[in-house]
Amino acid sequence: MASKAPKAVLQGGPEGISERIVDVDPSGGDLKVPYRGGFEHFRPTPREWDTADGRLPVYEWWERTELPG
Repeated sequence: MASKAPKAVLQGGPEGISERIVDVDPSGGDLKVPYRGGFEHFRPTPREWDTADGRLPVYEWWERTELPG
């Protein structure tokens, strides 16, 4: 069954992030994506892209944080 959660397109960040269309919180806040022992952080932008899932907001990468360990 397809997810009914709002979706967004991820732009920027590591090339190894395989999922570029992701579920997002409807509040539109920043998004943290777990990746290789840390998190890639994305912020919403005013841009939208046409995708196979419809017209989606674009979230742009802005930083990475490492998990302790």
